[in-house]
Amino acid sequence: MDRADKDLAFMLRYENIAWFDGKCVRILDRRVYPTTVRFEECGTYQEVAQAITDMVTQSAGPFSAAAMGMALAAHQCKGQPEAQQRAVLEDAAKVISSARPTTKKRLEQVVNTCLKAAEDAWASGADLEEALFNEAVAQNERRYRRIEKAAIYLAEQFPVRDGVLTQCFGETIIGMMLRHAGNMGKHPAIYCCETRPYFQGARLTATVCRDMGADVTVITDNAPAFLMRRGMIDLFTSAADAICLDGHVVNKIGTYQLAIVSNFHGIPYYVTGTPDIGHPDASTVKIEERDPEFVLQAMGVRTAAEGVKGYYPTFDMTPPGLVTGVVTDLGIYSPFELKKYFEDGGSRELSV
Repeated sequence: MDRADKDLAFMLRYENIAWFDGKCVRILDRRVYPTTVRFEECGTYQEVAQAITDMVTQSAGPFSAAAMGMALAAHQCKGQPEAQQRAVLEDAAKVISSARPTTKKRLEQVVNTCLKAAEDAWASGADLEEALFNEAVAQNERRYRRIEKAAIYLAEQFPVRDGVLTQCFGETIIGMMLRHAGNMGKHPAIYCCETRPYFQGARLTATVCRDMGADVTVITDNAPAFLMRRGMIDLFTSAADAICLDGHVVNKIGTYQLAIVSNFHGIPYYVTGTPDIGHPDASTVKIEERDPEFVLQAMGVRTAAEGVKGYYPTFDMTPPGLVTGVVTDLGIYSPFELKKYFEDGGSRELSV
């Protein structure tokens, strides 16, 4: 079987995101990639949850890690009575899904699907560890296949060679959109915002674009308006950490201001992902705030004087009026009509 990650960039292949090897979960450390290729080895599901909290992996990486973490939990309780196995897996689901507050609903989808696979394994007498590992791989496959469909719809909106602006790291959609844009004979110039303070755009998005053979340029987070005024950007796109049913888009801090400036310059903004059935409106989303020390340094080198304070909200919310369309596996929807996605038979599983 050809896996959906075939021929994608290095860090989009399943084994290079998060992988249960029978003893531990190996997670590519995105805090140091691509200058260093290092895998964090998690020997317990608690360590998997901590790795997610510590940003060892981000974007859709935590969803792969969460599912693999559930397989690891099954390994940890191997040979125990079913009641004890159930208790371990339920605790693992609770611990892992609480690792990042803003994406808690999506992490819950991942672990709850794994719990369902565990119930099926207990009922049929199948090997629990194998069943949960297979479910983790299957989740990747389902997500990648849906994203590939969305990538085709997104690539159809791309200019042939002019500029496309990205924000943060959109994970699978980056590789998929470039694959299908190329199939359509489109080779736009990709501009990646650096994405302070972890530089996911400079390190991750730009690296994936390079690996996929794209013409890619990194710009500072405060340069997009200048490029738009010069006519260098024709389309802005991002993924999302959550897409509320009322059309609010929750994504890496800075997305909101990029949507504002895109709107001012008449540039369309397309967000990719699945509407979140668990977030009927923006009030249900908790915006995560991380250690303010991160904004006082750059990749470990302090940039601000001692005594200066920092403030680091990790995400922001873009209102639906600034969103041109939500690109899904079923097509492009107005942000004001996202419930129609489910009426059309759309999946309730996450898609990043």
